Amino acid sequence: MIGIVVELIISWLILWIYERKNLSILGLMPTKSRLKDLAFGILMAAGIGITYHLLRAYTLNNSWRLNVEYTFLQFLTALWWVFKSVLFEELIFRGALLYIAIKKIGIHKACLLSAACFGVYHWFTMGAFGNPFQLIIVFIMTGIAGLAFAYAFAKTKSLYLPFALHFGWNVITIVIFSNGPLGLQLFIYENLHSTHGTLSSIIFLFQIFALPIGLYFYLGKKQMN
Repeated sequence: MIGIVVELIISWLILWIYERKNLSILGLMPTKSRLKDLAFGILMAAGIGITYHLLRAYTLNNSWRLNVEYTFLQFLTALWWVFKSVLFEELIFRGALLYIAIKKIGIHKACLLSAACFGVYHWFTMGAFGNPFQLIIVFIMTGIAGLAFAYAFAKTKSLYLPFALHFGWNVITIVIFSNGPLGLQLFIYENLHSTHGTLSSIIFLFQIFALPIGLYFYLGKKQMN
């Protein structure tokens, strides 16, 4: 949590030095619209994440079991870890630096730059070095997600929606289905099969593009209202 406090201080300094602005331009104060974005983002990302894992289970004959040794305290601890890690990343990639980049080079270039940095960042966090194919896959998957999060910030002028999308996805992936740095969590895969060809491509594409597509329609609906 100290790291997040330091991030906020540095963000404030950067915004004040370059734009004579304070942290309010990151849209941190709750409003009805931002809370709606928060709820929608979490629910949509969680729904897509659950659907992805159900698709894998059904089409690839994968199955999982409930971790009967998992406690409510462990669940809360995992949620808190995800909350801190997501907020930390959002402040870096969708915070003050993205705001300034949008002002300097425009929304599209700034969002692409943010997405590229987000993809490269995950080379380190996911230990992808040493495998060129994995480097490409990690960059594509996290870069496209980062692009969606960046546009969510740019269009809503707030961190609520990108945070919600990021948090909802990570909770399902890491905490519910034990696919992440925290190890065994709520559900544990009993067998994990993989496949190739058309079926694998469809599931892979769904994992990458379902959330950006859902976000696109949501933002379009917001603009019409």
